[in-house]
Amino acid sequence: MEKKKVAVGMSGGVDSAVSALLLKEQGYDVTGIFMKNWDDSRDSECTAADDFFDVRRVCDTLDIPYYTVDFEEDYWQRVFTYFLDEYKRARTPNPDVLCNSEIKFKSFLDFCMDTGAQFMATGHYARSVFDGDGSFRLLKGLDAGKDQTYFLCMVGADRLSKTLFPIGHMQKRDVRALAQRAGLPVAAKKDSTGICFIGERKFREFLSRYLPAQKGEIRTLSGEYVKDHDGLMYYTLGQRRGLDIGGCGTGERWFVVGKDVRSNVLYVEQGEDSPALYSSSLTTGPVNFIRDPFACRESFRAGVKVRYRQPDQPATVTRMENGCLQIVFDNPQRAVTPGQYAVLYLDDECLGGGVIETMDAPAPWILV
Repeated sequence: MEKKKVAVGMSGGVDSAVSALLLKEQGYDVTGIFMKNWDDSRDSECTAADDFFDVRRVCDTLDIPYYTVDFEEDYWQRVFTYFLDEYKRARTPNPDVLCNSEIKFKSFLDFCMDTGAQFMATGHYARSVFDGDGSFRLLKGLDAGKDQTYFLCMVGADRLSKTLFPIGHMQKRDVRALAQRAGLPVAAKKDSTGICFIGERKFREFLSRYLPAQKGEIRTLSGEYVKDHDGLMYYTLGQRRGLDIGGCGTGERWFVVGKDVRSNVLYVEQGEDSPALYSSSLTTGPVNFIRDPFACRESFRAGVKVRYRQPDQPATVTRMENGCLQIVFDNPQRAVTPGQYAVLYLDDECLGGGVIETMDAPAPWILV
C-alpha cells in the first residue's frame, strides 16, 4: 500500500522537528520543507540561514528529504506591507495571524498540494476533529499554556482540514523529552519569540528602518503635559515599559491609555487599574468563521480572547450587517487594542475571529 505523502513546514525548532518524527513513525511519506520568507540581506542577522542549518540536521537525523521554498515576495506584499500600514495608523498589528492566513495556510499549503502531498503538517499546538457529518472543527491544543489556535483564527476550514497537527495532543515538556530521546539536534533549542519569519530583532531599531518616527507630546487625559514621546508607533495600549516617566503625580506607574494620531499626542494615566485602560465592548472587522454553530442567530454567547494566552472571557456576540461583529463583555477588559484580534471560542473549539477595529474607552483612540 502506497504511503500517504505529507509535507511538514520545518522552522528549525523543536515543535516542527517532533511533528516530522511522529509522522514518520506513523508511516507517512514525510518531506521537510523550510519556508524562506524574509531576505536576510536586509538585516545584519542571519536568522533564516541558522534555522535552515537546524532543519537540515533534523532531516538528516530522521533520514527524510528536505528543501527550501522562497515566499519572500508573498510575505512582503501580503504581510509586511500590512504590518507597516498598521503602524502608520498607530495601531498594533499581529503579523503572526496574517502570516498564517496568507503564507503558511495559503501560499505554502498550495505549494505542498502542488508537489503531490495529501496533507500539510505544522508544529502548531492545535487539534483538528472531523464530525460524523464531515464538518471540521479546530480545537485548542491540550497544553493550555502553548495553545496556538488564537493565531489560526483567520484561516478557513477548507485549508485547516488539509493540515495535520501532530503535537496538538502533547504537552511542551513531552515534546522536548521525545526530541531528546530521539536524538534530535534541536531538542534544547529555545522557542522563537520574534515576529513571524523575521525573527528576534531590536524592535524599535527594526521598525525605524521602514517608518520615519515623529516625536510628539505625552499628556494626561486632563491635558497636562508630561514629556515628549519618540513616535506613536513605538507605543501600544497598556504599555508601561519605555515611558521613562517618574517622580510625579501619585507615584504609581504610568501606562499608555490612548493615542491621537491627528495631533500626534500619546495619552497616559497612572495606576495598573486605571479606568482608562478598560473597555466593555469592541467591534471587529470582517469575521472569519472556521465553523459557525450559531449561523441562524443574530446574537450568541461565546468565550473571547483579545490577546494570546488570555483566558476566554464570557461575552455576547452580535452580528452586524457588514459582516463584522460587536462584542460586549460580561466584565470590562484591560488594554483592548486596535489591530489585534478578537477570537471566539465555544469551550475548546476555536470558532474564528476578526481584527479589533474600535472599542469603548474613556481615553481617546483616534486613528486615521
